[in-house]
Amino acid sequence: MDPLLLNVIKKNDSKQLASEFLSGYKTLVSEVGGILSQVSLKRILKGFEKGQPKDVADEIQRALQSAENARQNVAVIGQSGSGKSSFINVLRGIGHEGAGSASVGVVPTTRKKTPYPHPKYPNVTFWDLPGTGTPESLPNPYQEVVGDDNYDYFIIISSSRFSSNDAFLAQKIQEKGKKFYFVRTKVDSDLYNESKSKPRSFNKETVLQQIRDNCLINLSKIVSEPTVFLVSNFKSKEFDFPKLQETLLQDLPAEKRYTALLLLPNLSESFIQLKRATIKEKLWLTAFRAAILAFIPLTPFCCGFELSEHERDLKQYQSHFGLDEESVSQIAQNLGTSEQEIYSLMKSTDFNSLVKDDSIIANVKKCAEFVFSVTGLLPSSVFQFYKVYFLHLKFIDTVAEDAKRVLAKIEEMRSGRMK
Repeated sequence: MDPLLLNVIKKNDSKQLASEFLSGYKTLVSEVGGILSQVSLKRILKGFEKGQPKDVADEIQRALQSAENARQNVAVIGQSGSGKSSFINVLRGIGHEGAGSASVGVVPTTRKKTPYPHPKYPNVTFWDLPGTGTPESLPNPYQEVVGDDNYDYFIIISSSRFSSNDAFLAQKIQEKGKKFYFVRTKVDSDLYNESKSKPRSFNKETVLQQIRDNCLINLSKIVSEPTVFLVSNFKSKEFDFPKLQETLLQDLPAEKRYTALLLLPNLSESFIQLKRATIKEKLWLTAFRAAILAFIPLTPFCCGFELSEHERDLKQYQSHFGLDEESVSQIAQNLGTSEQEIYSLMKSTDFNSLVKDDSIIANVKKCAEFVFSVTGLLPSSVFQFYKVYFLHLKFIDTVAEDAKRVLAKIEEMRSGRMK
């Protein structure tokens, strides 16, 4: 039994219950923040202090539903040819030639603002706005678009020296009180060109700093503390792409952070751990709510979990970590290997081995659960928590470890090709 939850269940002091919950929850929050807003936390603590566990359970449920259903609209803007469409494809985890990808080419491809929902999480939409600097461009193409209140934030894409177009966009967004992030793309091309033109004096870090400084100096005329992210749309693990994604997560409202975290590609083990922590946080809150409801007689008995539901949830965790069937197929195709080789690295594919427990203790627990679900109170809470929490925690840990092994395989095969 999770000691934090058990302490909450055992104690009758309302203030102590609130303190235990807050303390337990804080240990689960990842470095980029939790998925409960401050408003929700206050309501939960107030429910404890008033001795109204049903209100606590209802607020947890409301907050979780809000996190799962939160909509997010991201506007990607910039001069034509800056790599906006490629950038959107990376954020959506889609290849530039994949079905549903944003059009990419050497000539202007985006002529009107186009929505691109995330393929797995359709509540998150990336808007590709038409670029400036082409014959078809209007004098002030973003004058009206920048004021669109539907966008949560803007990402300004630039692929060359800071231009008047970049300054115009930043200024207009700033005037509207909107949040924006300045992203300088194609830095890999800049490094390549510099290395070829100045082979003896070339220094990678010096070139990157020069690019960053050029953008910062100009942005500082518009915003007080500018930040610039240097990225490559074809080398997303390098440069500032991971830093950009972590910054976006930290800046998002808590209720929108959960889905945004699930969008994270498996760029590194640290990203996998971030995702694991967030999914575990949601699981803990779900189990906590189940334990509270278990104090109400008959409620747990009416809300049991079937094996089919567990199996569905396991597949959902695999999807969250980019290991669903479609993703595995895409990984195998990108690496030029078989799907079977990828599946051989995964232990979460054997559902029966994860849920199988024919021991005498397990059978006793099943009987006890049936009895206590009728009477409610502490014993029932304990069994409900065990039922909801530990099996799913095992799922999450197993899938997360699978994701790390697959990531290691991807890096191994790619590094082998480069030799």
